[in-house]
Amino acid sequence: MSKKKTKHFGLKVECGDMPFEKALRIFRKKVDDSGLLKEVKERQQYEKPADKRKLAHNRAVKRWKKQLRSQSLPKALY
Repeated sequence: MSKKKTKHFGLKVECGDMPFEKALRIFRKKVDDSGLLKEVKERQQYEKPADKRKLAHNRAVKRWKKQLRSQSLPKALY
């Protein structure tokens, strides 16, 4: 009888002797680094491609204006 290999998907942290709080911090960091939550939030509601482009353009304009503000000369202090 051959044994089937089961694949485990997802993120996990081997606790061993470490406290639970530390293991939880490590797990949360892994989740943040993987981008899993971001993907789940994006999939919660369908967004039309035109709306995605519009939002991306607006964000780029906002970044550009912020960069221009930081490069402009400071106002005279009275």
